[in-house]
Amino acid sequence: MSVRTEETRLLATMPLHAITSVHGEAGLRRRLLIELGALDQADQVRVDRACALMSVAHAADRRQREPYANHPLRVAIRILSHYRVRDADVACAALLHDTVEDHADDIAGSAEAALALLAEMFGARAAGMVASVTNPVWAPGRDVGEQYREHVAASLEADPWARVIKASDFTDNAVGLIHTTGPQLTRLAGKYRPLAPVLRELVLRPDTPLEAPVKDKIAAQLRDAEDRFAAILD
Repeated sequence: MSVRTEETRLLATMPLHAITSVHGEAGLRRRLLIELGALDQADQVRVDRACALMSVAHAADRRQREPYANHPLRVAIRILSHYRVRDADVACAALLHDTVEDHADDIAGSAEAALALLAEMFGARAAGMVASVTNPVWAPGRDVGEQYREHVAASLEADPWARVIKASDFTDNAVGLIHTTGPQLTRLAGKYRPLAPVLRELVLRPDTPLEAPVKDKIAAQLRDAEDRFAAILD
């Protein structure tokens, strides 16, 4: 057995943040390819195109000590692997979930145009999920955190599949707080803390399209995240 084969087998079972620490972005991309092996060829091609667009959009972005691309890669892999979702639309939306919010102008000049382009490239369903998890432009006079939480609760209420993407996104952000230092640590903990119980309730709803054991696991992770936020803030 080659070393490459042994590494591939190990990558298929490693925790995602362990892959990030040991193998970096290249390892996450290899893990994504492993997960995509369960999809048919046409869906693999479509998800690969979404990954390429994500890579271009976030090429210059950083997230603490890592390339920003690591974040959407983990969000997508977690859904495919841990959440047992084999749906190309969801995988595309997971990879692209921050592109419109962060780089709409670079993609197509505006959020509306960027979402229309995603619909043309990846289908209306995938673009709709991206729209559901894209935060609106800040309204002057509003508290940023309050507006964020209100938008998330309202958009996820209407879009059960978007709950799946947001659960993975939120989980990745909550885990990532252990790598955050300085004033940003308390700011992010304060931003995320009120959303954890709201997201847990939404995930556990009957219309959320996940298997019961997966829902229970996500709920437990969200409770752990609340404990982490409390340790930081209290």
